[in-house]
Amino acid sequence: MKVWFIGAGPGDPDLLTLKAQRVIAQCPVCLYAGSLVPPEVVAGAPKGARVRDTASMTLDETHAEILAARERDEDVARVHSGDPSLYGAIAEQIRRLRADGIAYEIVPGVPAYAAAAAALGQELTIPEIAQSIVLTRMSMQSTAMPKGETLENFARTGATLAIHLAVRNMREIERVLVPHYGADCPVVVAYRVGWPDQMLIRGRLDDIRSKVRAEKITRTALILVGPALGEMRDFRESALYDPEKPHVLRPVVGVNLVEEHNT
Repeated sequence: MKVWFIGAGPGDPDLLTLKAQRVIAQCPVCLYAGSLVPPEVVAGAPKGARVRDTASMTLDETHAEILAARERDEDVARVHSGDPSLYGAIAEQIRRLRADGIAYEIVPGVPAYAAAAAALGQELTIPEIAQSIVLTRMSMQSTAMPKGETLENFARTGATLAIHLAVRNMREIERVLVPHYGADCPVVVAYRVGWPDQMLIRGRLDDIRSKVRAEKITRTALILVGPALGEMRDFRESALYDPEKPHVLRPVVGVNLVEEHNT
């Protein structure tokens, strides 16, 4: 048997990959994080499948389900929100699978920051404005951040920040980021991206906290910060399509014209 770690994306069942759909449809056991994954995502499990919401379960309990599935020689679809590689808590699960000699495979999913950018209808990497995205979180009640991975250190880069698990700490985000990005730096709080009640709250570092408080958002939100989130109109175009910037699939336009004339 095999355990399949499946990225369900941010919430919209239509954002499941074809492989994810296929694997869910063939696994007799489906364990999904119901607090972040809607039931519609696992609705394609085969008839009679054992489908369990793991939101209230411990790691020992979910692993016990996997061990029981091994006794029955049944594959397990372990469905996580977003992409399993990012805050998916799969490392400790994989450690137990390896210790017990259980095979596993990972099916990637659409991460929240990508779905949020799509919902906003914009690119997060603008030429000469922002060319890096930092995916991070704040400690809060979770495990401590490694030494050096502080919000202030990341802020010094000026990159676009995608801050997870921090919507209850907006005051601290404002305090740390304003000296580096400025009070008027654009911010978007993306709440439950891909769900029917999705909400995109736009603001600035100096007013986003009050806007979030007014909407009573306390969880399931991604915070995006950076100048690339603004109304970008005056920026240099990418060299990707620049006729004066040749690459292996597109020679310089002027050279092409000369060659055509000579022939």
